[in-house]
Amino acid sequence: MARITAFVDEGLGHSSYLVDLGDGRALVIDPPRIADEQRSYASAANLEIAFTADTHTHADYVSGSSQLAAARATFLAPEAAHLETPHTPLADGDTVPVGNYALRAVATPGHTPDHLAYLLLEGGKPVALFSGGSLMAGTAGRTDLAGPERTKELARAQYHTLVERILTLPDDLAVYPTHGQGSFCAASGALRRTTTIGRESQTNPLLQLEEDDFVEQLVAGFGTLPKYFGRLPEINRRGPRLYDSVPSLKPLSAADVAQHIGDGGVVVDTRPVEAFAAGHIVGSISNALRPAFATWLAEIVTGDTAIAFVVDHIADEYEVVRQALSVGHDHLRGVLDGGIDEWQLAGNSVTSIGLVTAEQLDGHIIDVRQHDEYHAGHVPKADNIELGSISDAQIAEPVTLMCGHGERATTAASLLARSGHNDVRVLVGGPDDWAKSHGTALERQ
Repeated sequence: MARITAFVDEGLGHSSYLVDLGDGRALVIDPPRIADEQRSYASAANLEIAFTADTHTHADYVSGSSQLAAARATFLAPEAAHLETPHTPLADGDTVPVGNYALRAVATPGHTPDHLAYLLLEGGKPVALFSGGSLMAGTAGRTDLAGPERTKELARAQYHTLVERILTLPDDLAVYPTHGQGSFCAASGALRRTTTIGRESQTNPLLQLEEDDFVEQLVAGFGTLPKYFGRLPEINRRGPRLYDSVPSLKPLSAADVAQHIGDGGVVVDTRPVEAFAAGHIVGSISNALRPAFATWLAEIVTGDTAIAFVVDHIADEYEVVRQALSVGHDHLRGVLDGGIDEWQLAGNSVTSIGLVTAEQLDGHIIDVRQHDEYHAGHVPKADNIELGSISDAQIAEPVTLMCGHGERATTAASLLARSGHNDVRVLVGGPDDWAKSHGTALERQ
């Protein structure tokens, strides 16, 4: 049986896989831009990463296949993607020998027009399916990445892909999706990371439907499409800038950061909510370092913007850079040396944001979570404006912002403050905390 190891980025809802090919070599499926974990694992197992394969042109992260190819791995990718970066193009039915196995490309359009799934064969028999963004555990991939005009067309293609190309495989075949819980590429319903053909055939709600109902329910399950999804496919098609390892951030003095701001750069403060609220650089954007850091960085800061960071600990710098690069942010100016204390010691002012508890929550409330999160349970009379849209909204003050725990609400507050709003507060906690403190049920839609 094939030895397959999963590497999960919880924040992006992204899984990549390393396959031990049984001859001292390995294959990686849909690697992240910085594939340090995969390379470290391969080295410890005395494996050479000889092959890397992308299932489709990714919109949610920058692929690491070009970097692995630069280290002499063979890069396999869909012919229909028309990649400019060096690769071996594959079309439906193409089969490539990989160690003691073979890898067969299966055309599976839907999530994207160029999508391939990869069937791992041993002695001609299927032993694993790498389904990318086609079949997922409990759901399927969204089909609006190519634009709203093709959404339903590709949803129908997704239906035929699943019914005619994937569900015809053996019931006990293991399925390894690239997208899962937490991914904006998945329609609602993804709960597990891996699955089997039989389990999905029997339990996936979408696969119990006829074509028209499938299309209607699939499309209805899409959350808001992140704005940055429109930028990353072209980066992946042309090939990203290559990095042998995660680069260090340049230490910046307070004067350097002030100059950076004066030149139109952005300061992103990665410290926890309480630290940012207590005192931060005027105009800086809060994005607390956590698994979802990359997603919200890409959504609130355009990819061509130069960024200087404020961090809580020097040890955080690696993760800040790794996540920034994973979503195509390459213009990283550096990090404030000495942190916020150094900024103040240099005579610069800071500003603050008020925090309130669930017991203090009242007045005008805006919940900045995604619409599906809001509908699943929200504080009565709270309005819903997603974080990605907050900068474009007309906001009446005073206002209290809330989310699930406080991080996104603080990001929203910092964006409003940056645009001139003054009377803005943030709830520490989320809807469950409010319900518990008030003994009142949340509203659901």
